[in-house]
This record gives sequence, C-alpha cells and structure tokens, in this order.
Amino acid sequence: MGGLSLQHPWAFAFGLLGNVISFMTYLAPLPTFYQIYRSKSTQGFQSVPYVVALFSAMLWIYYALLKSDECLLITINSAGCVIETIYIIIYLTYAPKQAKLFTAKILLLLNVGVFGLILLLTLLLSEGEKRVVMLGWVCVGFSVSVFVAPLSVIRLVVRTRSVEFMPFSLSLSLTVSAVVWFLYGLLIKDKYVALPNILGFAFGVIQMGLYAIYCNATPTLAPKEVDRPLPEHVINVAKLGPTATIELNMPAAVQPPTKENIVACASGETKEISVEKVDMATNVEHV
Repeated sequence: MGGLSLQHPWAFAFGLLGNVISFMTYLAPLPTFYQIYRSKSTQGFQSVPYVVALFSAMLWIYYALLKSDECLLITINSAGCVIETIYIIIYLTYAPKQAKLFTAKILLLLNVGVFGLILLLTLLLSEGEKRVVMLGWVCVGFSVSVFVAPLSVIRLVVRTRSVEFMPFSLSLSLTVSAVVWFLYGLLIKDKYVALPNILGFAFGVIQMGLYAIYCNATPTLAPKEVDRPLPEHVINVAKLGPTATIELNMPAAVQPPTKENIVACASGETKEISVEKVDMATNVEHV
C-alpha cells in the first residue's frame, strides 16, 4: 500500500499526523452533544453538518477502497463514519418530531440516494483506472463545494470588524491540517487528495490574515444588523483531513417571557405586568 510503504516514509508520517489532527477535529462537537444529552433537548441545533460529514467520510472510503493503497484515508474516514453516526443517533434520540423527520429525509436523500447513485454510476459507466478518476473528481468537487462555506464567516468578520466569530487557534489548526494532507497527497502522487487542500490552505491563510488585521479593531455592526436584530446563528467550519464539515447550529426559538407579576388592586382591576424580554443577537463562531 502506497500510504504505508517503507518506500514512502514521509508520506506515512504526514498521513499519520493528518489522522491525528482530523480525529481531534471529528471530536470537536463533543461539547455540543454533551449539552444535548444533559438537557435532553437538541436546543435547535441542526443535524445537517453531521449528515454531510458522514456522507463525505463514506465517499472518501469508497475512493480509498477503489485505489487499494490509501489505508490512511480508510482509517480516519472509518473513524469519522462511526463518530458521525453516533452524533446522528444522539441527535435523533432527543430531537423533536419535525427535526427527526427532516434528519431522516436528509439521510435518505444524501447518504442513501446520492451515494447510491454515485456508486451505481461509477460501477456501470467506468472500470479500472477510469473509475478511480471519475470518483476522484467527484470527491474533489464535493470537497471544493464544502470549502466555500468559510466565505460567509470571512465576510462577517470584515463587516463587523470582529474576530470573535473566528478563533485563531481553530484557523491555525485547519491550516496545518490542510498542509499535512496536501503533502500526503503530493508524496503519494494523488492529486484528488492534494487539490482540495490547496483551497483549504488558502482559506486558512486568509482567516489568519484577517485575525491579524481585526484582532485589535473596534467591532462595528453592519447597517442591516443595526436596523433589525437577527436570530442567533453559530457556524462552525472544520477541516476533516481530505474532507470538510460545516456545523450550523441554530438555537431554539426565543423563549416566552420568564417573569410576569400581576398585582390586582382592591378597588379595581388595575394590573401591573413586568416582563423580561429576550433580545435576539447575531453570533457567528468559526469552530
């Protein structure tokens, strides 16, 4: 196997390092699911990121199996499949009925329908090396489309002049991960692994550059955000080796008033009502 061959010691080293970094990235949502478990509620968190991550891992495992020399891709994405499946099971356990139905539909559409279609087309329309090439470009296309997600975070940082949405430590780790997997793909001469990580590296450098520019800047609100408050959004983008996931967390709807005091006067129906209001805010976090 090319990735494990003693003739490629550097490839093995970078692949092993990429496995470690990517595994830690897969574990990043653990606090979210611990919170879900403790509260017995999904609290408005979305399941789409984990379904997408599972699909991506399945796609890269299929590619690695076709090449038959990508053992390090199989190990990390197999771990990803297990972890993401556990996340989805926990989500389905505590999600409301509507969210469960939506998650089931997405799973059937993406992980069964789309993946099954890719599997069928690659098996029927190509064979041998052509099949690997065809699937490789599918993996590249999917990875590139996922990498477009950080653009929303970058735009928000520029508009608000605030880096609270984009932690430097995460941007650095994602950049390092992209470099490691790019070098792995380069050393084993696999352009389908290397190419997506060029884009990942570019986004990582841009994010760290923005952090340097706006880390000491005075935050400002964009005009639209000043005119009307928006519900809170949390967007976490994580690079998973040759794959990437997007975590979009939507908090639960604004809760009804939590305090209401009604004082009735003896001589009439006069009532005094005190209501605590819950302000809605916009918060985008790059995880």
